[in-house]
Amino acid sequence: ISADTHSVYWMGKDSLVVSMTLFAENRRRLCERLRVNPNVPRKSVVVLQGGEQTQRYCTDTDNIFRQESFFHWTFGVTEAGCYGTIDVDTGKSIVFIPKLPESYATWMGKTFQAKYALDEVHYTCNVSQWNIFHFFLFRGVNTDSGSTCREASFEGISQFQVNNVLLHPEIVEWYVNFYLTKSKHIIFLFYSLFQHYCYSRGGMRHTSYTCICGSGINSAVLHYVCFYIKYEINLHYLFDLGGEYYCYSSDITCSFPANGSFTTDQRAIYEAVLKSSRAVMAAIKPGVSWPDMHRLADRIHLEELTKIGILQGNVDEMVKVHLGAIFMPHGLGHLLGIDVHDVGGYPEGVERINLPGLKNLRTARLLQERMVLTIEPGIYFIDHVLDKALADPTQSCFIKNEVLQRFRGFGGVRIEDDIAVTSTGMELLTCVPRTVEEIEAFMADAVKASKDFDHLVSKKL
Repeated sequence: ISADTHSVYWMGKDSLVVSMTLFAENRRRLCERLRVNPNVPRKSVVVLQGGEQTQRYCTDTDNIFRQESFFHWTFGVTEAGCYGTIDVDTGKSIVFIPKLPESYATWMGKTFQAKYALDEVHYTCNVSQWNIFHFFLFRGVNTDSGSTCREASFEGISQFQVNNVLLHPEIVEWYVNFYLTKSKHIIFLFYSLFQHYCYSRGGMRHTSYTCICGSGINSAVLHYVCFYIKYEINLHYLFDLGGEYYCYSSDITCSFPANGSFTTDQRAIYEAVLKSSRAVMAAIKPGVSWPDMHRLADRIHLEELTKIGILQGNVDEMVKVHLGAIFMPHGLGHLLGIDVHDVGGYPEGVERINLPGLKNLRTARLLQERMVLTIEPGIYFIDHVLDKALADPTQSCFIKNEVLQRFRGFGGVRIEDDIAVTSTGMELLTCVPRTVEEIEAFMADAVKASKDFDHLVSKKL
């Protein structure tokens, strides 16, 4: 895509170029879906409200604005305080923007309209001036967070016939299905996020989430957010990081030794997790059950922990008492898109599995081509979880406590990759060192480069 010939989002130089035709296609296909719904009458309009600018506490310092996800999916607009409408019959798109002082004139008219490839642009003060009776508002519960999204509201909305029930399941399911049929440049968008630095190279104003950086025992805290990283030569690190470009998220976790070389125990646990990760990747294809992928990772962890000597006995019997959840209490991964934990994990008809570990899965869907997900198995040594297992005779009989004691304080290892499901398997979107040999070689090169730089600086000084 050429940045000078299309309506695009582009942060310059090394950053990615995203065409506004992407959002026009989203709107077109959404209208197609609504037009065949018998509960959607003629002369209906979809109305969405965008995000609002907020300030830091009582000051006039703006927080960095991030658009509401579904508004972004529909219109691609980065500015705050907007409304958007789509005429279901014609597909005509209108964005209503705040009426700002004359100095903001470039917001209005053809400049804004061309920027986002919209049919029309008006002021928000005119949003209620419609000769149409049926408004479909977006309201529903996010099955991942449990929070309810806010439906559009404006002065004069009471004069219209409003339906705030139908649109949410329709747009969420189409949002997911869109990702199953998305064009190659969206797959490229996810893939490329890992090849750019968030701020200095990638033009990213946000990270996908609060970054997780833990060392030693803190690497077993699944969402550890303290920014104090302890350094000891025998510790290992767990870094869970992701950049967000134009509201598209990435999510990747690396675990590695502080001094650049794995100890025997670190290597054993790391390679157990890597083995489960690669086994899941090899098994992924359309039609596969995501809970089955979680079960596969669990089984491999139990097999490898038995080889290490932490566990003993029959793995099938361990599975029956859910021993895998002691070492991996979280779900295997999640859908990835405009939000890092993307919507659509539990549509109507897909129920949570109320069993240890499995109940924490963020989706239980069957995989479909072009779904984008994370694969993030992990093995953790969490004291209170281990203590509970040791107090349970059905689980403690499999645990060799004298060996387990060696791993108390070890922390945890997680390996997280982003993948896209293809027609025959999957495409790996992550490009980082993964094997023990790759990590040790990478860190050795980094140490050498640092020493060379220090030597050069000292000579100049």
